[in-house]
Amino acid sequence: MPRMSAKKSGGWRDEQRRDENPHTVDRGHVQHGATGKSNESRDTLNRDRVVRAAMDLADQSGIESVTMRVLGRRLGVEAASLYNHVAGKDDLLDGMVDLVVAKIDLPSGDVGWQDAMRRRAVSAREVFARHRWAAGLIDSRGRSGPSSLAYADRVLGVLLEAGFSPGNAANAFLALDSYVYGFERQRANIAPAEDEDATDVAKEVLGAIPEGAYPSLAVVAMEYASTPYDDAAAFEFGLDLILDSLGRLLE
Repeated sequence: MPRMSAKKSGGWRDEQRRDENPHTVDRGHVQHGATGKSNESRDTLNRDRVVRAAMDLADQSGIESVTMRVLGRRLGVEAASLYNHVAGKDDLLDGMVDLVVAKIDLPSGDVGWQDAMRRRAVSAREVFARHRWAAGLIDSRGRSGPSSLAYADRVLGVLLEAGFSPGNAANAFLALDSYVYGFERQRANIAPAEDEDATDVAKEVLGAIPEGAYPSLAVVAMEYASTPYDDAAAFEFGLDLILDSLGRLLE
């Protein structure tokens, strides 16, 4: 569930401008030194382009690779130029979160609330699968952008219209999103990599278990050694449990 607070998370630290560049920065005005670069690339920069470039960098190299200096090199400008479009590292990360949330399908009013919540949860999982850094980043941010606020408003609206009290609607939203984010963040521990065969991985686990040891783990590994792990089915299993339990609140 996107956080409404304006308080910033302590999990990410804003990079100091003086560490990023030797140029003078004054309320967004940058005095560029003689770098040999043309002004054309700087003039065509905008916030959307900067944030999307940061997302591409995170997709390719992980969220830890996103720094103002590296991003500036990727865009062919001095890091100081980026401060004309984002206030700093925190603002950049908040922008990335908002663009990710904007990719999640908003619940529609043409289906029942359970189907609406299922559709948006599946959509969120698919988005997080494409941007593997996003689930963890969303959990770490303390400020919500326009897309995140619109998303929260629509989800809560569907739950309120279904008959949930305001408190239960908020709790339902939190329970569903905690599951979605948590599933994606834990998936790496139980799901094989994209280039691995699920049954081969299970056989490796089974072969590594000493005979007679960890019998429950051995039984599960044996199951997946013959039947591949189904990521989507595992996600929907937990999702259905939550939706069915929430439905009892309306009975």
